[in-house]
Amino acid sequence: MKKLNVLLLLLAISFMASAQKSPRKQAEGNVDGIKVAIDYSAPSVKGRKVWGGMEDYGKVWRAGADNNTTVSFDKEVKIGGKTVPAGKYGFFIIPNETGNWVVIFNKRNADWGAYDYDQKQDVVRLEIAPKFVSENQEALDYSVSAKSVDFAWEKARLSIPISK
Repeated sequence: MKKLNVLLLLLAISFMASAQKSPRKQAEGNVDGIKVAIDYSAPSVKGRKVWGGMEDYGKVWRAGADNNTTVSFDKEVKIGGKTVPAGKYGFFIIPNETGNWVVIFNKRNADWGAYDYDQKQDVVRLEIAPKFVSENQEALDYSVSAKSVDFAWEKARLSIPISK
């Protein structure tokens, strides 16, 4: 009986630990014949305050959990009118309490978190007006549409325009 209780306790601890993790996800699609791939860890809201709570306003955020979120392009693209060579980029967001948010594509793409973020490595910094909706997106989600990379988490939505 004692062994069974210990086993049940270990299983419960293991389940709770795995429930706290942010699963690694990928989103892929094509924009004007350009293959776009996003690799990210998807945290969940879990009843917490996200903007101005878990994620501070005015600070660079890794746009996901754990390792940096990355965005890859198989061909040259334009983002906010700026030409970006084919390649893999770290993706960051600076959420702001009011006004536009800043989305960043950075040459560094293999860091953990935003602790070693270096603005000098930015390829593109673009201000985007966030859209806030009534429905809650529980787990962070990225998708690729015909003309953009789209971000949804909690009630915030961003659409980052991509073109040839």
